[in-house]
Amino acid sequence: MLRIASAAVLTASLFSIAAASASVQEAPKRKGSDPNEVVCKKEAVLGSRLQTRKVCMTRSEWAGQRQADRENVERSQTNTCQRQAGC
Repeated sequence: MLRIASAAVLTASLFSIAAASASVQEAPKRKGSDPNEVVCKKEAVLGSRLQTRKVCMTRSEWAGQRQADRENVERSQTNTCQRQAGC
């Protein structure tokens, strides 16, 4: 049961990251950009081919979001249940 739940979490994480990264339209970055500048991006809504939503955050918040997403993926990939451990 735990194995199925962890596989579902991993799958959901990967799909959300893949969908977000495929649909995010970023403006070209300039060197020395202001970290407090608000940047808006359009993201596809999961389960819909046409619907999008507009998300606005500062550049530093976007960077934090990317880091948190990456950490979640790495945690999901490294915390796998092994048969020898008796999961």
